[in-house]
Amino acid sequence: MSILKILLLLVISTATEAQRRPANITLGSSLTPTSNSSWLSPSGVYAFGFFPQHVNSYAVGIFLPDKTVVWTANRDTNPTVPADVASLLLTPEGRLVLRRRQGQDVDVISPSITTIASASMNDNGNFVLYDSDSRIIWQSFDNPTNTLLPGQRLLRGKEIFSSASETDHGRGNFRLKMQTDGNLVQYPINMPDAPPYAYYASETNTVGNYDPSLRPTMKNVLLMLEGIVEISEPPSPTSFS
Repeated sequence: MSILKILLLLVISTATEAQRRPANITLGSSLTPTSNSSWLSPSGVYAFGFFPQHVNSYAVGIFLPDKTVVWTANRDTNPTVPADVASLLLTPEGRLVLRRRQGQDVDVISPSITTIASASMNDNGNFVLYDSDSRIIWQSFDNPTNTLLPGQRLLRGKEIFSSASETDHGRGNFRLKMQTDGNLVQYPINMPDAPPYAYYASETNTVGNYDPSLRPTMKNVLLMLEGIVEISEPPSPTSFS
C-alpha cells in the first residue's frame, strides 16, 4: 500500500500580519502558469494561483513560498490544469475560471449563491470570494482539502483527504473525518465509517464502541501521516465479533 500523509500545517501569524488588510483581487484580474502566476497575501506568506502538479503540469490552489500546498482546486475531479489553458481569470461577469485557448472555460470555484465581485488572499491562508456588497460568498476555510490551518475548523460531518503523492495533489487513499458524534477518525477512502476500518479515533465522542487497543497510538498515526511508518491494510470486519 502507498504511504500517504495528511498535511496538518502549523503556521503562526504575528499580530502585525493579522492587522493587515487583505489584498483586493478585482474583476478582470488574471494569472498565467509561467509568469505572474499567483496572487499574494499582503505579507507574502500565502499565494493563490498556479503550482507544479505531476511533471510539466500545473494545478491551482493555495500554497506557501516554498510551494507547500495547503488547498487544491477541483480536487474531487482532476486538479491538473488542461494543457491548453492560457490563464486563470476572474471574469468581468463574476466567474473564476481557467481560460482555454480552445474549448470551454473550466470553473475553478463556483459559488452557488451569486456572482463574484472581488476576491482576496488573506494572511491567515484563507482565500475569500465576495459579492457586490462585500459579503463573503465562499471561502477556502469552509472547504478544506488536505490541510487545516491555524484558526480553521473541521466541522462535524466534514473530512479532509490525503494527497495521492508529493507531486500529485489529487485525492489520496486516506481521509480524516470529524464525525457527527464528535469523534475525529482516520479511515481509508471507499470504506464505511465503521470501527473496524479506523486507523485512529480521538475518542472524543460521547457514545461509541471503538476499542483503543485495536488502533495505533496517536504517535504512530502522526508517523504514518508523515510517511515515516508504512501503513498496513485495515483489519477485516469479520475479525471483530
